[in-house]
Amino acid sequence: MGIDIHIINHANMNLLDAVAPDVFDAPIHPQYLDAFCAQDGHFMAVAELDHLVVGQIRAILHFSPDEPPVLYIDNLGVAPTQKRKGIATSLFDATLKWGQAHGAQSYWVATELDNDEANGFYRSQALQGSQMIYYEGTFPAD
Repeated sequence: MGIDIHIINHANMNLLDAVAPDVFDAPIHPQYLDAFCAQDGHFMAVAELDHLVVGQIRAILHFSPDEPPVLYIDNLGVAPTQKRKGIATSLFDATLKWGQAHGAQSYWVATELDNDEANGFYRSQALQGSQMIYYEGTFPAD
């Protein structure tokens, strides 16, 4: 059987009931998945092999009042046993196609400087790297 790419929505989110290890960073929570699928401008595609999700990509359209939408590629993961088989490229291409169809004229993705695997993949997609500082915070518990 070959790899099938599916764009996830409420009708088919049950595909995520069977996911190979290390495709996502953490376990899927049904309430978070439901909220993700309900958001306009959010995108998730998965690669399925023999009824098992072996890859995923997520993206968000970022809207501004002074420029066209920008596609932000938020996360890309492929099961370690399925790497170097073109799955990441297929997912990446499906995401860019979706972004263009929804008005995006550019896209961006970020990864850690020491993530050699991700940096190699994005360079292979002819993306230009740029260093930046990333700040993050957490909200205090109630």
